[in-house]
Amino acid sequence: SHLRRTNTPVGRDGKLAKPRQLHHTHWGLVCPAETPEGQACGLVKNLSLMCYVSVGSESTPITDFMSQRNMELLEEYDSVVNPNATKVFVNGVWVGVHSSPAQLVNVVQELRRNGTLSYEMSLIRDIR
Repeated sequence: SHLRRTNTPVGRDGKLAKPRQLHHTHWGLVCPAETPEGQACGLVKNLSLMCYVSVGSESTPITDFMSQRNMELLEEYDSVVNPNATKVFVNGVWVGVHSSPAQLVNVVQELRRNGTLSYEMSLIRDIR
């Protein structure tokens, strides 16, 4: 479909190989086989079959939701009182900390599965 097509803004006449090749970060997002032949080969790419582009969402409702479930806002956080708290990021912004992240993850997953929270919302718990 033409709606799932991406176009690299490089001149079609050039013989540069790098813009025509798939980067390793394209794995699962861009179809490695579906590209036109000829001058546009590799410059016109198609999204893979299972790739889904989500629409951005407002971060305020999820921040309020987390605050109601014992998330301490960043402005109120004191690292001396709770040094082992886990950071909470919403849309890439550090908004607060939580003292029991496993419980928070379980609650968010359950609410997302039953439809209370948006299915497009992703949750990552990075333990290092």
